[in-house]
Amino acid sequence: VQLQASGGGLVQAGSSLRLSCAASGRTFGNYGMGWFRQAPEKEREFVAAISRGVGFTAYADSVKGRFAISRDNAKNTAYLQMNSLKPEDTAVYYCARRRSPLSDIRRVPTDYDGWGQGTQVTVSS
Repeated sequence: VQLQASGGGLVQAGSSLRLSCAASGRTFGNYGMGWFRQAPEKEREFVAAISRGVGFTAYADSVKGRFAISRDNAKNTAYLQMNSLKPEDTAVYYCARRRSPLSDIRRVPTDYDGWGQGTQVTVSS
């Protein structure tokens, strides 16, 4: 699978951004999707995930209540709506696809593949 993340930018604290993740292929709806982020000199961390099918969601505690993940299977696209952004949200954001077409949600990067180049989000104070 090839994934293309977009929508990042430089914004002020308190602002909103919506990231998009466009996927190639015809099996997008069969797989869960996840968003991760990596700040300089830090490990890649889980942000949010959405399952296949019903679309169960899960979030990191640090973004719960501010971020929302969604998907549009007809458009082969996943989204991450980010509200009330904080400087500590600054990172490169990556989307990825679950390695297996299972319905459970995973938070570990090794359970995902198809990593693209990511999109930079910078939040100024």
